[in-house]
Amino acid sequence: MDYWFSDMHTGNVKISIRLAKQLFSGTSEFQRIDVFDSPEFGKFLASDGNIIFSEKDEFTYDEMIVHVPMAVHPKVQRVLVLGGGDGGVARELCHYDEIKVIDVVEPDNMFVDVCKQYFPDNAVGLEDDRVHIYYQDGLKYLRKCEDMYDLIINDATEPLGHEAGLFTKEFYGSCYKALHDDGIMVYQHGSPFYDEDEESCRAMHRKAYRVFPVNRVYQAHIPTCPAGYWLFGFASKKYHPLKDFNPDRWDERGIKTWYYTTHLHKGAFMLPKYVEDLLQEEEDMSR
Repeated sequence: MDYWFSDMHTGNVKISIRLAKQLFSGTSEFQRIDVFDSPEFGKFLASDGNIIFSEKDEFTYDEMIVHVPMAVHPKVQRVLVLGGGDGGVARELCHYDEIKVIDVVEPDNMFVDVCKQYFPDNAVGLEDDRVHIYYQDGLKYLRKCEDMYDLIINDATEPLGHEAGLFTKEFYGSCYKALHDDGIMVYQHGSPFYDEDEESCRAMHRKAYRVFPVNRVYQAHIPTCPAGYWLFGFASKKYHPLKDFNPDRWDERGIKTWYYTTHLHKGAFMLPKYVEDLLQEEEDMSR
C-alpha cells in the first residue's frame, strides 16, 4: 500500500510526498509535530500539517539566511536567532570563529527534543559552547533587549499561530532597538507566487520598510516551500547587502556550502518583475 503526506500550499494546490514510514507524532503546547521518512526527501518535519524542512533541502534555507548577512557585516560577535530550534541556523553560524554569542529563543522544547533525536545533523549546531537556548516567547524576549546584537535572524515559520508575534509592527521595532547601530536583521519573507500568500509578503516588507533605513529582499529555490520559491528579507541600520558586500573576505574563510556562493549572493537580489512591483508598491504607499 502507498502512503503519502500532502501539504496544502493553497486551497487548490498541494505537494504530496511518498512516505517510507512515520517516525514520530506528538502534540506540544504550541503545535502538532510529525516526522516522516521518505524516499525522495529523506526525513522531514511537519508542524500542524505543513512541511517545515527536509533533510534534502534544508541546506538551502539555512545557508541563505546565515551567509548572506555574514558576508556583509564586517564584525558579527553577538547573534540572536528567533525560532531555530532545529539547530540548522546555529550550525551555519558556528562556522564563524569571530562570533562569541549565539542566543536561540525557541518557545517549544518538544520541537528541540524531536530535532535532536531525528535530525542530529541540524541539532549539532545547538551543542556549540557559544549557543544558549531560551525557551520563551520571542517577542517577550525582544522587549527586554536594547543595543545587544549585531545580527538578528528571525527563523520563525508562520505569521499565524504561536509565532504570530514575530511578524508584527512591534516586532520590527523591537528588533531595531535590540540591534547595535550597525546591526542587521534577516527574516523569512515567504513565497509571493500564490495570491493567498502575497498579502503576508506585502505586509512584512511594509513593516520592515517603515522601521529600517536599508531594506532589500532576496530569493532562493527550496523545493518543499510553496511554489518551490522562497523570499528572505534583509533589513539593516547601516549596511547594504550589495554595496557593503565583501566577497573576497567571505571566500577566504573557506566555508563549505552546498547552495550559497558569493556569485549567487549578488544574483539572489535580482528579483522577478512581479516581485519587484509588489515590493515597490508597498514602499510607495509607505512614503
